[in-house]
Amino acid sequence: MSQGPRSGLYAVSSALLAMSRHLEVRDVLKTIVASARELLDARYAALGVPDDHGGFAQFVVDGVSDAQWKAIGPLPRQHGILAAMLHEARPERLADVRKDPRFEGWPAAHPDMSDFLGLPIRDGDEVIGALFLANKNRRKENQKDCSAPDGGCGFTEDDQELLTILAQHAAIALTNARLYERSRELTIAEERSRLAHELHDAVSQKLFSLRLTAQAAAALVDRDPARAKGELHQVAMLAAEATEELRAAVIELRPAALDEDGLVATLRTQIQVLDRAHSARVTFAGHGVRALPAAQEEAVLRVAQEALHNALRHSGAGRVDVTLEKRGTGTVLRVSDDGSGFEPTAVRAAGRHLGLVSMRDRSSGVGGTLSVESAPGKGTTIEMEVPGG
Repeated sequence: MSQGPRSGLYAVSSALLAMSRHLEVRDVLKTIVASARELLDARYAALGVPDDHGGFAQFVVDGVSDAQWKAIGPLPRQHGILAAMLHEARPERLADVRKDPRFEGWPAAHPDMSDFLGLPIRDGDEVIGALFLANKNRRKENQKDCSAPDGGCGFTEDDQELLTILAQHAAIALTNARLYERSRELTIAEERSRLAHELHDAVSQKLFSLRLTAQAAAALVDRDPARAKGELHQVAMLAAEATEELRAAVIELRPAALDEDGLVATLRTQIQVLDRAHSARVTFAGHGVRALPAAQEEAVLRVAQEALHNALRHSGAGRVDVTLEKRGTGTVLRVSDDGSGFEPTAVRAAGRHLGLVSMRDRSSGVGGTLSVESAPGKGTTIEMEVPGG
């Protein structure tokens, strides 16, 4: 191979291991593109996943800055060389893509590209993506099938063979990631269905009892005010129980907003709701945190919800502050309250009561850590740190 057998095999092995570490489709796409660009020493790399409407459902690039990518504009359509790779399902290795008769130009902010190597990513007979590289950094000698005046097209037959191997494994990684996401969606749907049944059974019974009790109180107001007062107390108790059932069900659901809006926006929205619903002041601040893998985002959200539940229900806090910020190579969630606190030496009993064991399990399950600081009358601070972000 173009880098020598030993270095070539090592590079391929490293790329395949990197792809196998990710289960989220977006993460897999980014890894494939970065691995391909590094493996073949190209200036630019991209991978497009086609949709059913002549465009791309996802398009990931490497070698282009965020500002440049934003200036380029909308995602490309399936035309020119990209269309050929997708529709004819064959490799394309060109000395100068600009001189190909199928070339249709690119936006003004698009980087200038010349030598080009592209491959379809296939799952059986289905083309599930188009992977391509441009502008090889080192020109090669003794290249075949190249028509450039200087006798070289940058990418060699060995490069094409190497990229073919990578594309075959990329198809496996991408298919596995899709299956994982579909499985997770089914699990979430099943869990929501289960919770919906539980919610219907529990809350419906409470509301039915509340309605009957309220009717009894109304009938007793004139002829037996004392008994009516007792019935009204019962109404208040049933209403509170119904509210708790609803809150418990909401906490158990993974909000759709987490997938759509991300962790920071979801936390901010939930905390605004809690601030309105409770007498305690509840605040949120997010600083410099980028998107985390889905499993980590869900774990951070769950820990935040549990910590907030403890602070608002058990601590008697007048203020609860939540922050999410970048710290070094990780992301840190911090939930602090000015409530009653507890004795750290009694952590075993407190852990069961406050869900600390569950929070630690969630944190360690995504490679994170959890720390708890508290003292009687001094409030509690729960801090969770996960890598990335």
